[in-house]
Amino acid sequence: MRHSLKIIFPFLGAAWLGLAALAATPETKPPSVKVVTASAETSNVRRARPSFAEFDQRAKAGDRLVVVFFGASLSWGANATDPQLTSYRARIAQRLDAEYPKAHFTFRDAAIGGTGSQLGVFRLDRDVLRHKPDLVFLDFSANDGINETTPESLGAYESLLRRIINEAHTPVVQVIFPFGWDAKGADFNKMKRRTAHIALANAYGTTVGDAIGLAVERLSAGAVTLEQLWPLDLVHPGDAGYQLFADAAWAAYQDGVERKVVCAVPERMLNPDTFLKQTRVRISTLGELPAGWRKGAPNRTSAYYDMLMSRWLDDEVIASNRLETKDAEGKKTFTPQQVARLKVSFRGTTVLLFGEGTTKAAKYRAYIDGRLVERMLPHASEPLREFDSASIAARSNGNTHHVALISENLAADKEHTLEIEPILAPEIEQELRIESICVAGGEAKVFPFSAK
Repeated sequence: MRHSLKIIFPFLGAAWLGLAALAATPETKPPSVKVVTASAETSNVRRARPSFAEFDQRAKAGDRLVVVFFGASLSWGANATDPQLTSYRARIAQRLDAEYPKAHFTFRDAAIGGTGSQLGVFRLDRDVLRHKPDLVFLDFSANDGINETTPESLGAYESLLRRIINEAHTPVVQVIFPFGWDAKGADFNKMKRRTAHIALANAYGTTVGDAIGLAVERLSAGAVTLEQLWPLDLVHPGDAGYQLFADAAWAAYQDGVERKVVCAVPERMLNPDTFLKQTRVRISTLGELPAGWRKGAPNRTSAYYDMLMSRWLDDEVIASNRLETKDAEGKKTFTPQQVARLKVSFRGTTVLLFGEGTTKAAKYRAYIDGRLVERMLPHASEPLREFDSASIAARSNGNTHHVALISENLAADKEHTLEIEPILAPEIEQELRIESICVAGGEAKVFPFSAK
């Protein structure tokens, strides 16, 4: 009898299709922009309080300042005619340059399409904090799911806020972006995550650029149509939509400056603190790899630029059912090989894999403490017992990211094992590419292969 471990698989990223470029769309500029204001005063705070007014003063003085845009495809600018010029982050960069002609800005794009705040937890150090930001615009409300919440996803998002403020001493603008259907049939009472993220803004003294509210306002006023904002699909807007996103974000930034808002860390988290203790460990650093696995580099091509994994991964371990050899003349040959399971021990309550998907990527099984992991997708009648590392790449016809939440709510007081079993078809070349094992909760520790 085979035992299995069932988990509920949460929303880890919204739809990612429709990333083709489009023709420029006329911009609309109604006179008013609504801003969701958060309290500038927060009780029971500790450590320094990063100030929007201080950022404003430094920019006016001509300082060198780093601004990071952290999020998913709506931060990258999918469907913009030129994401480097007409995305929301590009529009914000242009406004900052115009507002502060003496300042020396560096703008950092830290956006990967189709990902959420739970992966963001394990990206924060590498893709945000190491750049020593002076201002951060934080996305993920849409991809985490605007109408639903889970304690885990809210805890992950809050941990990002907490660490950015506490470790980088940086003011944060939370941006709440809509998909087209959110703006079309907006029911704010059902938008549980929007409500929760605004509550976090009040607790942490951030500001909120509520693009959902602004889109509803402009659509209701007849200032713009849904088709103008989302001309290609209802997932990613066009240039006019990104202009609206930028209007909301810029208004939130200005609100922070005008009200002299400071960010502050409450004594305790509002949500579970699982993700405050976390680690991302590259598998290549754990010791000798099993048979059929080797260390390699991420591909330098991708289906979409925000999913070019050489930007986001430092290396990979690759399981392949073909062994590459070269003769004296450099001619390559590929011979079949067997691939063993990869087994890792760790301590923590949540474990996630981060790697690369390719068009020849394989499915795999995962085992926690020897039990097969089964995950239940929303509205499914039967659990899934395999993970598909090509799920996005195959549909995109190119290389993309692969993110898999393997398990959560594990016991914090014991050591666990994770086994990865590639499922490789013998008749074709297949591979599995993983960079890191990401663990949160408890001690959040991954042990070397040789450790007992």
